[in-house]
Amino acid sequence: MSTKVGMISLGCAKNLVDAEIMLGSVLQRGMEITSHADDADVLVINTCAFIDSAKEESIEAILEAHRQRELNKRPNQKLIVSGCMSQRFSSELHESLPEVDAFIGLDQVKELGAIVEKLLSKEGRDEDVDLDFVTARPGYIPDYDTPRFRLTPAHSAYVKIAEGCNHPCSFCVIPQMRGKHRSRSPASVLAEIRGLIAEGVREINLISQDTTYYGMDLWAEKAGPRQLVDSSRGPTLSALLRRIQEIEGEFWVRLLYTHPAHWSDELIETVSQCDKVARYIDIPLQHIDESMLQRMRRETSRQHIEELIAKLRLGIPGAGKSWSQIEIACRSPACRSQRSRRAGGRYAGNLVRACAGRTIRLAQNHCKPGIRSPGLNSRCGENQVNE
Repeated sequence: MSTKVGMISLGCAKNLVDAEIMLGSVLQRGMEITSHADDADVLVINTCAFIDSAKEESIEAILEAHRQRELNKRPNQKLIVSGCMSQRFSSELHESLPEVDAFIGLDQVKELGAIVEKLLSKEGRDEDVDLDFVTARPGYIPDYDTPRFRLTPAHSAYVKIAEGCNHPCSFCVIPQMRGKHRSRSPASVLAEIRGLIAEGVREINLISQDTTYYGMDLWAEKAGPRQLVDSSRGPTLSALLRRIQEIEGEFWVRLLYTHPAHWSDELIETVSQCDKVARYIDIPLQHIDESMLQRMRRETSRQHIEELIAKLRLGIPGAGKSWSQIEIACRSPACRSQRSRRAGGRYAGNLVRACAGRTIRLAQNHCKPGIRSPGLNSRCGENQVNE
């Protein structure tokens, strides 16, 4: 009887792609995938650690999985923890969560099948064997032929075009967990998209930690964190979109996680001219107050944001309808004083009015332990714009 592997995946779409790759490696080893945790010989909890509530949810999922293992009298069921929380805190978790049989990091997602085999072997049950497989400074990126078991509806798929992030945002731990920005080659991305279209996928969601920075790390001359998309210097998101436009088939592409610092006139023109690119603008603006943007180290400014919004409205017809989203974390950890809280609410309100016709999501942002600016650790008051 083949080994059955189950998975509980938490967090964002980028984590979901990692889950698909892990399950692909399981199938490649001749194992079965089960959606019923009770039936699994090995259960994987793919964790998130971006905010405190995500870490709490991850820990609760781990402990609940262990409780169910005891209630169902499955002492031989193995519990593996993967994902961002495992990548960043594996040493601490190894001590505080003895219920877990193994920890794997972001570099091990393609190796889950082999790790499961090791865990179930006599060697894997030896107490002297280190079952913390996490390696520091992850550098893995998937390729077009990486085995995957898609967890999305048949018509839709996520394509991770890059991994990691180079931005120094004071409130964010992504670079510490996911490493530096590293782009896939255009040929790899295009090959994966062609394969998905051949399988019947009609919606291609391009994702990464910083989608608009795609390709810039491959330039001969180093690109800074405020670099605008410029295809004359090397691979870019704009050039990739134009090549995707040439792929035959009936489908559309959606851009997610686009940093405001990199939007250029070239990219706006490309989106406007490529009818296979959805008129959907996903930009985590985070804030509009100048002082808070500086404290958050967002590598942008109020003037840049306002000018960008104006250019998007004029340059991309139809982007102001239901296809558009602008994310504003108007309750920032940088809002330390009552005056700052009032200013944050006022500026957020002004931005909402400036974005008239857009679908706007107001998100809450908090400081995390271990970031560069520990002073930004308070929360905004209730007089601000709420979700």
